[in-house]
Amino acid sequence: EVQLVESGGGLVQFGGSLRLSCAASGFSFGSYAMSWVRQAPGKGLEWVPRINGGGFSTTYLDYVKGRFTISRDNFKNTVYLQMNRLKPEDAAVYYCNTYDGVVPYWGQGTQVTVSS
Repeated sequence: EVQLVESGGGLVQFGGSLRLSCAASGFSFGSYAMSWVRQAPGKGLEWVPRINGGGFSTTYLDYVKGRFTISRDNFKNTVYLQMNRLKPEDAAVYYCNTYDGVVPYWGQGTQVTVSS
């Protein structure tokens, strides 16, 4: 059974930093790209960054380029999202996501709140 468990969310001040983690199990982690997707209150899902299975290729939503960094540790089956210079607009529930070509998998989400 695929499981994705996020952690690391919380309340941070404008301009602060947080590091999110997503622990994965139940599949061949290093073979799959991983993404972080967020959803702000009253808004739709917004893909943020993606990293390929080997960890060598990343893509980012333009709005977070230079502030967010996605990385992964394939020995620990964990993907990370380092978020710096946070803005109130970054406040959302952040979900870890992967896709096996047939079914998307999601974690339960972790809340990020940014105070202005």
